[in-house]
Amino acid sequence: MLAKPGKKTVRKEAETCHIRRRFLQIGLGATASLAMPNAFAGVIKQPERSIALLNLHTGEQVKATYWAEGQYQPDELSAIHRVLRDHRTGDVHDIDSDLIDMLNLLHQKMHGKQPFHVISGYRSPKTNAMLSKNSSGVAKKSLHMQGRAIDIRLPGRELSALQKTAQQMKIGGVGFYPGSDFIHVDTGRVRSWQG
Repeated sequence: MLAKPGKKTVRKEAETCHIRRRFLQIGLGATASLAMPNAFAGVIKQPERSIALLNLHTGEQVKATYWAEGQYQPDELSAIHRVLRDHRTGDVHDIDSDLIDMLNLLHQKMHGKQPFHVISGYRSPKTNAMLSKNSSGVAKKSLHMQGRAIDIRLPGRELSALQKTAQQMKIGGVGFYPGSDFIHVDTGRVRSWQG
């Protein structure tokens, strides 16, 4: 029969476990910061992060300071999610905060003066299936359905310059659609294509 550990032994094991856990948290945080693309380094230092969007299908606009006081602002994010909803079905979906940060950084790098014009934000599976039947340029497993992709243009800036700047950021996918006057950006793997 095994003896029960004393209170001191249990407390010491708990303290050791807490120290290990804290060490792992610090190590994971440091690893994550090393793995983070350099492009995001500028975003992290901002005391506030804002984005301005105009949905071309609904005419709705949002100008939101979505990051303040060291954290994301839920009400501002909700306003962004609403403007980027599937305009065909009305479905609202959370938009990846990394995508919003990417847009913030892209707007800064382009010295944008106007809101991004949004051609497509979130797409419901129903809308995506319908679009992929009618166009070979729509992926069946599009990141739009996960809130991780957006199709945009920036008034006052050349589309090719927007595309090149997005590619140089090396954050995710960048598609160039000059015939339709937009670029696609997403938070998937780094890649580029022309449609």
